[in-house]
Amino acid sequence: MEAREALSASADGGSLVGWVAGSGTPVLLLHGGPGLSYSYMDGLGAELVGDFRVASYQQRGLEPSTLEGPFTIAQSIEDAIAVLDGLGWSRALVVGHSWGGHLALRLAAAHPDRLFGVLAVEPIGVAGDGGKAAFEAEMDARTPASGRGRVRELDERATAGNATDEDFLEAMEIYWPAYFADPDNVPPMPPMQVSTDVYLGIAPEMTDGLEQVAAELSKGEVPYSVLAGAGSPIPWGQASRATVELSPRASLTVIATAGHFPWFDCPGCVAVALQRLAAEALAPFPAP
Repeated sequence: MEAREALSASADGGSLVGWVAGSGTPVLLLHGGPGLSYSYMDGLGAELVGDFRVASYQQRGLEPSTLEGPFTIAQSIEDAIAVLDGLGWSRALVVGHSWGGHLALRLAAAHPDRLFGVLAVEPIGVAGDGGKAAFEAEMDARTPASGRGRVRELDERATAGNATDEDFLEAMEIYWPAYFADPDNVPPMPPMQVSTDVYLGIAPEMTDGLEQVAAELSKGEVPYSVLAGAGSPIPWGQASRATVELSPRASLTVIATAGHFPWFDCPGCVAVALQRLAAEALAPFPAP
């Protein structure tokens, strides 16, 4: 990756910290989780900095960003705006993965004036339940029986209020192969930090208020694209297609060989999708 510059943006309770690199149209990366460390998207950032000015930051709850709450969707939206403000970007393209893609779509609904466009990569959608229930069932089905039993034990701890970050990380390690299209060709899980508090704060809210989000997106103020992997455990029909059908300025690309992390399975596909979105989204605007 090109040389990174440090990023630190003031936000409620402290700072949001990350990096910025490259040149060109500004792009804000939103990582998934919720409650994961942002470094797993470094490979995607490296793909994009050749054509864009890319900023990536750790969402609150994990170092090096503030560890203070609240851990809510509303705060996550405010934080993304705080990062844009800290960068001095009046508008940007936003690329979000998984939970980050869901957050990007909510950001477009709440602050259309701050975005050129959104590329949601393998998101939990914003129509119906966004495919969330089917995703959880498919992850369970793809995981060997021994792993399913252990994850259920960990879930019971969480339900009882006794979950730890170590439990969260163990569950991620068990589930990791299920995210990929080919169970015999799974890359090692990158080193991760996790926050159970962040996950338990945000995940239950992800189906709240979706009717209003859908209504705002249907106005077509912000063009958006959804990139889905045909081999992902997230059902692209329920999550991606249904989300795209909300707006006349939305489009869908399904990558036949990809799972939940398309840049692992099909290097360059996210960059191509972003270039295509940028060509459409920036057409009414002068070059930055």
